[in-house]
Amino acid sequence: MKSPAFDSRGDATADVIVVGSGVVGAMIADQLAGKGHSVLVLEAGPRIDRGQVVENWRNMPFFNRVGSDFQGLFPQSPLAPAPLYFPKNDYVLTTGPSGGSFQQGYLRVVGGTTWHWAASCWRHLPVDMRMKSTYGVGRDWPISYDELEPFYCDAEDRMGVAGPNDPALQSPSERSRPYPMDMIPWGYGDRRFAEVVNPHGYRSVPIPQARNTRPWNGRPECCGNNNCQPICPISAMYNGIHHVTSAEAKGAKVLAEAVVYKIDTDENNRVTAVHWYDAGRRTRKATGKVFVLACNGIETPRLLLIAANARNPRGIANSSDQVGRNMMDHSGFHCTFLAKEPIWTGRGPAQSSCLVGPRDGAFRSEYSANKIILNNITRVGPATTQALKLGLVGKELDDEIRRRTAFGVDLSISLEPLPDPNNRLTLSATRRDPLGLPCPDIHYDVGEYVRKGAEASRRQLEHIGSLFGAVEFHITPDLNANNHIMGGTIMGASPKDSVVDGDCRAHDHANLWLPGGGAMPSGSVVNSTLTMVALGLKAAASIERELQRA
Repeated sequence: MKSPAFDSRGDATADVIVVGSGVVGAMIADQLAGKGHSVLVLEAGPRIDRGQVVENWRNMPFFNRVGSDFQGLFPQSPLAPAPLYFPKNDYVLTTGPSGGSFQQGYLRVVGGTTWHWAASCWRHLPVDMRMKSTYGVGRDWPISYDELEPFYCDAEDRMGVAGPNDPALQSPSERSRPYPMDMIPWGYGDRRFAEVVNPHGYRSVPIPQARNTRPWNGRPECCGNNNCQPICPISAMYNGIHHVTSAEAKGAKVLAEAVVYKIDTDENNRVTAVHWYDAGRRTRKATGKVFVLACNGIETPRLLLIAANARNPRGIANSSDQVGRNMMDHSGFHCTFLAKEPIWTGRGPAQSSCLVGPRDGAFRSEYSANKIILNNITRVGPATTQALKLGLVGKELDDEIRRRTAFGVDLSISLEPLPDPNNRLTLSATRRDPLGLPCPDIHYDVGEYVRKGAEASRRQLEHIGSLFGAVEFHITPDLNANNHIMGGTIMGASPKDSVVDGDCRAHDHANLWLPGGGAMPSGSVVNSTLTMVALGLKAAASIERELQRA
């Protein structure tokens, strides 16, 4: 076991310097520390305690709870803000025709945003990585599904993914190994929903998810608390913190409230050091052999642009002028209604079933794919809000809340984005964070591809509503963000139009890796976390080969 070295000033030296302790950074740190390398992880946000966050959630005001405030209960660093919406801050400014649909909600804490995720662990379809050559839109990846597939398997094992091992229920079914655990059992709502819609050409399948159907790596079996978002109270759901603590047990050092702001490069444009501010605003430096920026799809390109130096005046890794470009997310919307029969959602995890029939087809040459999730989060909060608006009191109010909770349906729709270099993150000329560093500005337009996909999805939803005899049928008119940040450090075969190669290694810097969602050239239509982790593990294998040669 090998640990980083610190001098009397607090400066550090390690074989591997990882910036960002979310699921990707934590997984890479754990992998490389396990190989005997000294690893230093620098995290901008604070270290948090699960028990305290659970108490914060229990005591959160009703307005925040029904408004899905999944951030306000997590402690924030005074020096490293995250985008907040209750109340809203101006850390990230989104503009453009679809600026409102790119208002991301992420955490800057040790362990990252997977503290409050839904734990969905989808794979790309093989064709998702060949969008340009197959459908004439978007970009192709410089690697194939077959090259990434072993890392998908590794990611599923490390995270403890429960999924269907019947190929008829998989999406995709191209797998070399079974899921580590069988699928989370469906509740009544998932079963009944599938019974109603599947005979009419839809395909409801289990969502692969990183929560346990049996004890796994020290985590207990899921007991169905139903508040996976914002926090699993018993740690049955995977969070990045699990690999943070695993890496620490292998000798890695994790420094919280360490905000990296500067990157040094030598005459060969190799990275030699990063500089950070500690909680006391003192500046520190870390030198190493290999550097990994795994902040997220917003914070990584922001840092690369902030750290511009004399050799890299447009930003680190930015000779292509693609850093911060091609920003993507699965913009989406919600459909709610009251069914003619009780559906009884709210039992078990937050999400367990999804319609994936519209995930692929020749239509993708013209408009986006979609997926439709049956949200399983209890409807008590929305039902209460709706019943109170009716002016009811006493037993009538209680009865109406119960009725609406039992009969209520909430469908969450995600749409497939395309990379567009005009969807761009830049540095604000006027807004600064508490350390004086430029805040991120993001210009975003979902484009006609997504708008046409949304129209196709709305027609499908109207049909689904008719199958349930829906009343109070409502589709939200605006597109919302889904916090699946992709594309800001896009992957490609040529350094002229991409930032990293197929191993997430920067074209411009031989010892710098930028793994995670930012590298993804296509979004597919499914949650991005598993693909981010698979790319991180592929990057870790590449780094290990580099360290062995050194």
